[in-house]
Amino acid sequence: MATNRFAAVDLGASSGRVILATLDDGSIKMDEIHRFPDPIIEMRGHFYWDLPAIYQSILDGLKAIAARGIGIDSVGIDTWGVDFALFGRDGQLLRLPYCYRDPHTAGAPEELFKRMPRSMLYNKTGIQIMDFNTVFQIDTLRRNGCSALEAARKLLFIPDALAYLLTGETVTEYTIASTAQMIDPRTRTWDPDILRMLGLSSSDFGHIVMPGTRIGLLSPEIQRLTGMGAVPVVAVASHDTGSAVAAVPAEDENYAYLSSGTWSLMGIESPEPIITERSFKMNFTNEGGIDGTSRVLKNICGMWLLERCRKEWPATSYEELIRASEQAEPFRSLINPDDTLFANPTSMTEAIAEYCRRTSQPEPESIGQYVRCIFESLALRYRQVIEMLKELSPHPIHRLYVIGGGARNEMLNRFTADATGIPVETGSPESTAIGNVMVQARHAGIVASAADMRSMIRSSLADIRRYEPRDREKWNAAYDLYVKRTS
Repeated sequence: MATNRFAAVDLGASSGRVILATLDDGSIKMDEIHRFPDPIIEMRGHFYWDLPAIYQSILDGLKAIAARGIGIDSVGIDTWGVDFALFGRDGQLLRLPYCYRDPHTAGAPEELFKRMPRSMLYNKTGIQIMDFNTVFQIDTLRRNGCSALEAARKLLFIPDALAYLLTGETVTEYTIASTAQMIDPRTRTWDPDILRMLGLSSSDFGHIVMPGTRIGLLSPEIQRLTGMGAVPVVAVASHDTGSAVAAVPAEDENYAYLSSGTWSLMGIESPEPIITERSFKMNFTNEGGIDGTSRVLKNICGMWLLERCRKEWPATSYEELIRASEQAEPFRSLINPDDTLFANPTSMTEAIAEYCRRTSQPEPESIGQYVRCIFESLALRYRQVIEMLKELSPHPIHRLYVIGGGARNEMLNRFTADATGIPVETGSPESTAIGNVMVQARHAGIVASAADMRSMIRSSLADIRRYEPRDREKWNAAYDLYVKRTS
């Protein structure tokens, strides 16, 4: 088998990477070439992405690959969702893009619901309501008289904007557009009523393309700046969760996934969107996936809880935290990880203690008790969401795949298997970048289908861990207790 090489640009909310992936004889090797911050600028009361700095960092990564004398087959870009850049009639960037963390959309849904009811917006898009969704960002800019929006001729989501800067071609990749709450997932096109309400038309965007579509070639300018040749840029599943789910090493469809990190995303892949009264009440979202699938999922607060606690325990190593939690009493204190109390508290330990006081539970008194509380509560919340997914899913759920950084978290994965009562298998901590690469590989003809992609990923994983459920009676009793304490 020939050796193929691809560049994956993988941008997260805090840092980005340019990765050189080598596919050789069915194996996948990932080499991080360049890591850089994804800078957020606070300026005149707003938070913006420094898109030119991100663009320059991508060029630096591509230049480093070219300096090795290595040819690549293509480049793919994935990023976070919802945010976008505005370009004028002359094709130039009009203003730095707003960051989804900017508070200007606080209360925005209620303003929009005066013209389109919440239930109607959900029925049209299947997307859960969050203040920072693109639909609310655009509506806020329009109401505030944003001069850049008034002058804009193209609105491009962040990965599409970067692809445009590399190629000069304007497209809208479907999985990233699906996060906007402006797409009808049944037709996979813009909803005309929503566009009309926002004062937009489909011509304000690039034409919609699916993952695996070639966008264009690196422009002559980019070739000169990087030392690369006329390399294709391929639309991957440009929403980072879409790329991560593409890398689930599944052998059949009877599974759920948990993209586990600072935040957790738990869901299923469905051949059709699931938009019902029940999914609306349970606040599930339908985002685009590869091969026209829908990622039916729920956002769950994840390791954010522990990360914020660790800032208060700077002298304690992660290994010491785990050892302390193993000695702590099981199920002493349980919390709802998604309670608003934990969104961004000054002190996470005090927020957990306050939740326990409110629910007449003993407060954690040691580091081990805090960590045990967090891990057990997350595992039981995962069980709760799995039960909802079983109700919605068109197929049975026989196992849960954990992908992302949380694949390394042995204690939480073991608790998750115990709590959910189904086997838990781990995928790669690098799932997002691997999914990006494999969509490029499919475009190159190296694999023919999603099943082939996942088979290659599975065979390349050196350490798939499997956790079988244990102590079912004890965890069932704990789940009943969790429901009582968090409802």
